[in-house]
Amino acid sequence: MPHAAQQLARRLDELGRVTDEPGRLTRTFLSPAMERANALVGKWMQEAGLTVREDDTGNLIGRLPAGPALVAGATRTRKPKTLLLGSHLDTVRNAGRFDGALGVVLPIVALAELKRRGVTLPFAVEVLGFSEEEAVRFTGAYLGSKAYTGRLRAADLLLTDSRANTLREVIEAHAGHHYTPPKAAHRRGDLLGYVEVHIEQGPVLEDRKLAVGVVSAIASQTRGRLTFRGRAGHAGTTPMNLRRDALAGAAEFILFAEKYAGGRPPLVATVGTLAVPSGAANVIPGETVLSLDVRHPDDTACRRAVDHLIAEAQDIARRRGLTLAWQQTMKHRATPCSPELTAALDRSVRAVQGKSLALVSGAGHDGVIMADLTPIAMLFVRCRDGLSHHPDEYAAPADLAVALQVMVDFLERLAADFAKERG
Repeated sequence: MPHAAQQLARRLDELGRVTDEPGRLTRTFLSPAMERANALVGKWMQEAGLTVREDDTGNLIGRLPAGPALVAGATRTRKPKTLLLGSHLDTVRNAGRFDGALGVVLPIVALAELKRRGVTLPFAVEVLGFSEEEAVRFTGAYLGSKAYTGRLRAADLLLTDSRANTLREVIEAHAGHHYTPPKAAHRRGDLLGYVEVHIEQGPVLEDRKLAVGVVSAIASQTRGRLTFRGRAGHAGTTPMNLRRDALAGAAEFILFAEKYAGGRPPLVATVGTLAVPSGAANVIPGETVLSLDVRHPDDTACRRAVDHLIAEAQDIARRRGLTLAWQQTMKHRATPCSPELTAALDRSVRAVQGKSLALVSGAGHDGVIMADLTPIAMLFVRCRDGLSHHPDEYAAPADLAVALQVMVDFLERLAADFAKERG
């Protein structure tokens, strides 16, 4: 499959040049670059024989129907099932070109390879390019997969972007009509599952000298916003002992969070953004807003860590004469992958790579949302230095080729097993 692997690498490079910001890769929810990305990937879907549509929230959906033999034998009560493959097409700011995009482009190339071989599948396949997973334009993550699974709520539509546009306004401007959150795109019983290919975003595969590995579960995650409020004052005339410095309180908390999580692996806690509204070089900060992201493979451990960190932030605020506000913006439970789908994926990994490795994903993925609709499985691909959410993010062509072989093998084996069951 050398040609297919080369095509996959070329297409990822081409898609990586579709951006809203010259000089760096950034694609956010329903932005002009997202529209261009959908058009480009949609063209590749059509070339692979998929029927393409885009829903009101900008999710790109390519569908390959089940092979004609099964359709001819299907009845109204036993219609062909559907396998879902995909990931997201949005990015963080100044992103790498593999996160998300790999999980959309690779299945298209895999289906095109099966078509070239004359292989038909006894089930339908939908390749999904979700419009938003990264929560860059709006604070709520997984907007695309939430809409697809019927989990987008009226409250989500009140979210605002940096220009004070609500999510509802942005969707309706895109769709051209009044928007009501839809029901799930499929009934659970009509689906075989959802499989996502993603770079690992960590160093384990590289350490083990393996191209790919199988995900066993996605870690529990809580994300929110802490606001420390004190009193602004003149930097030259307010004595140090009379200050109520919100930024100093935030700094103390950041260091505490780092030390607390550092002593309790596999817990991780991250402050990724810090804002000082009305900040100036000669003004004591009166308000500081920071993000907090806490993750752990175990739900209970994650919840206890969040509770402890917020309690410490409150203690810091009291000692410094500050007030504290906590706003949770996202929470998802630890999400196990399907034992059956994972075993099938593991079988293909062993067939292609010779050995397999199970990993827990510390990163969140659309699979978290999709798991409420259908069983999920994930394939991780080695990335250099474990680096992600960075322009130097890189997966080697040889590793992409292995992942592509695994997907083709997985689809062929699943088709054979499914055909035997239908017998």
